[in-house]
Amino acid sequence: MAEARCAVHEPSVPHASEEEYQRNIYNEWRRSLVRRFYRTRNLLYNGMWPTSIWNLAAMVVILTITMVTDTQLMKPVNERLWKVQHMLYIPKGLPLVVNAVITSCVVGFWFFLIKIYVRRYLLRGLLSYRGWMYEQPKTQSFSTLIWGILVKLISGYSPKLYSCQSSLARMPVPALRDTLSKLLDSLEPLYGEDIGKWNKLKQDAADFERGYGPKLQRILVLKSWWCNNYVTDWWEKYVYLSSRGPLPINSNYYILDQEHWTPSPIQTARISSTVYNLLKFKQLRDRETLKPLLIRNTIPVCMAQYEKMFSTTRIPGEECDTLLTHNSTVSKHIAVFRKGVLYRCEMYDKNGRLLTPTLIQKQLDWIINDADKHADSYSREEKTVASLTGQERAKWCKIRDRHFSEGVNRETMDMIEKAMFCLTLETEIYETMSERGQYLLCKNDGKLWYDKCFNLVSFPDGRMGCNSEHSYADAPIIAHLLEYNYTAEALDQCGFQKDGSLTPDPEDSQYILSLPTRHIWEITPDLRTAIVEAGKLCQTNADDLDLCLRELTVYGKGFMKSCKVSPDAFIQMALQLTYYKNAGKFALTYESSMTRLYLQGRTETVRSLSNDSVAFVKAFLDKSVPKATTINLLRRACNRHQDAYRDAMSGQGIDRHLFALYVISKGMGYDCEFLKEALTIPWTLSTSQQPQQQIATSPDCNLPQYRHALCPGGGFGPVSDDGYGVSYMIPGDHKVFFHVSSKRSTPGTDSVKFMDQLFETFVELKELFSKD
Repeated sequence: MAEARCAVHEPSVPHASEEEYQRNIYNEWRRSLVRRFYRTRNLLYNGMWPTSIWNLAAMVVILTITMVTDTQLMKPVNERLWKVQHMLYIPKGLPLVVNAVITSCVVGFWFFLIKIYVRRYLLRGLLSYRGWMYEQPKTQSFSTLIWGILVKLISGYSPKLYSCQSSLARMPVPALRDTLSKLLDSLEPLYGEDIGKWNKLKQDAADFERGYGPKLQRILVLKSWWCNNYVTDWWEKYVYLSSRGPLPINSNYYILDQEHWTPSPIQTARISSTVYNLLKFKQLRDRETLKPLLIRNTIPVCMAQYEKMFSTTRIPGEECDTLLTHNSTVSKHIAVFRKGVLYRCEMYDKNGRLLTPTLIQKQLDWIINDADKHADSYSREEKTVASLTGQERAKWCKIRDRHFSEGVNRETMDMIEKAMFCLTLETEIYETMSERGQYLLCKNDGKLWYDKCFNLVSFPDGRMGCNSEHSYADAPIIAHLLEYNYTAEALDQCGFQKDGSLTPDPEDSQYILSLPTRHIWEITPDLRTAIVEAGKLCQTNADDLDLCLRELTVYGKGFMKSCKVSPDAFIQMALQLTYYKNAGKFALTYESSMTRLYLQGRTETVRSLSNDSVAFVKAFLDKSVPKATTINLLRRACNRHQDAYRDAMSGQGIDRHLFALYVISKGMGYDCEFLKEALTIPWTLSTSQQPQQQIATSPDCNLPQYRHALCPGGGFGPVSDDGYGVSYMIPGDHKVFFHVSSKRSTPGTDSVKFMDQLFETFVELKELFSKD
């Protein structure tokens, strides 16, 4: 039992002198002032954007010069300004220049306020335009070019992380008839041959359009007027936080590091550098000096999801979970797991300075040595408490309330929840991408705290990866964070020496460190039983996962573009063809698209299955159809898919609109079978393309010197038990990475077989375009 032994290391702290005590108080006061300064500065900067304080100063100077300069041309303006001066009751006897400056400040301030809102609403109106998305950058229309120039002129310069938020458009509610028409078009390939069911579905859609639909639509439009986003709050609550299934496989996702290369084979050296880079990223985020993402270096996207990417924990509830985010004042440490032993590791010294990579390595080396000494004295249940976060949410909620609400367990739980993130120092090496992917997603024997915003994992050979909780942010946000680190590694900016060790920092001796603290759990018999049951469930689910990762090297997006189609659409058609080969039928297909062009936008669904994709697949498999006809059908299907993707990004998708209507119908007590049926058709094929480069300074992955440092991205579990989850990354012109997942317990699904067939499809598609 943990309480029967001395398990917590309490570092010896020398008695502080009065002078040192006063110095610590002064340092904390100074840090508090710095934090307040940055917060106040950012509030003012964001509040004035897209204008700036210099606009106000220029206006005051111009008005002052106008008032003190007696010219015939400016006489009408002068007269009005002096009238304002008399209205201000400025004391008599002041010099003319002082009177002019005071009046100019008042008038200039009001003109400045008007300018802020005029520019802001003009920019919001301009950013509502989506015509640019349907045009290629090299063949843009004259109107789109003029629009781009206006956006550049009206936008402020050097926006901070959240400066553009107030200028982003609100996501529009699509027309009800358009959504229903698109829905029927997407479902026709599934039900077209079943005439009875198809006719019933069309009739139900028509009845909904004439019945409940218009009323629900009006309520949704009203919500869109006063909410920042008409669907995001409901999506987070009812799709993510209200889901009662286990987080691993069903919700969380993983991200790998570079495929063939690691900057250091030394475990603690590589992960210490990574931790340092992530905390530098956090520092940029906290100070809002991180540059907001711009599409085509012009169009901003919503950055709201970055607010919770650190120090956030998903707290289980009986019916709905909640997100708990701690501020930087209390969250200055990370939680570190080693052989199941848990540590609190401070990332800042006693003067508030971020530790250098070499000092972080020193802390982690201490943890490894200490854990190796004490791990054998821990029971298996004490080492695998994290398994509890991998079971059903309602059950975990009850266990948490019963066993983690007071005493030692509450203190340890607080430490984890207030940590910036969790880090696991693994002891085993996993050679292949598939093995590491399985470990990161679910097969880790209770070593990851799935409720945490993200878990970093460090392997003994220097490799690393990440498991991330999904409800607070989508994958591109954590991908951006890791890309920041991978870019620094690829550009050799991390200070690794030839043997992989970190270059010592000459200022290390000036830091005052706090040794890591070992934390314990108090394991009662009931809690022990709960941990064992949770571990068995996690293991069963992990064993059922069939995950396969590979790289396609026959070609990349370079060849796909030469076929005059979108690379993403090309891959989606390859997936349609492969699934038909694999299952002998077509499947409803989900592809994730972002809606971050709108305020607080998250994702939308692109329905890849269409009549055009079906026509292409059938023609491809029919050897009597000429190549030219098949190629034309492929291009037609790809163009249709690309338009659907653009519609989704433009807020004109299908599924988020139907989902919001369904939430309203439930709230009003309507039993709408049509919406329920439309939203519960299983996504047999769930797919997602991962962002490859979000940082402008990231190296060009097509250059030979950087091809070894490519990240294969990450993946997720299958959405449907009898289907596949397919994630892919297109890192350049020469290769594509694929992650395919399925359930072993489902007859007919096999990830390796599907991957083999997919790669065969890509070879066949290349032959389709070859000249005989």
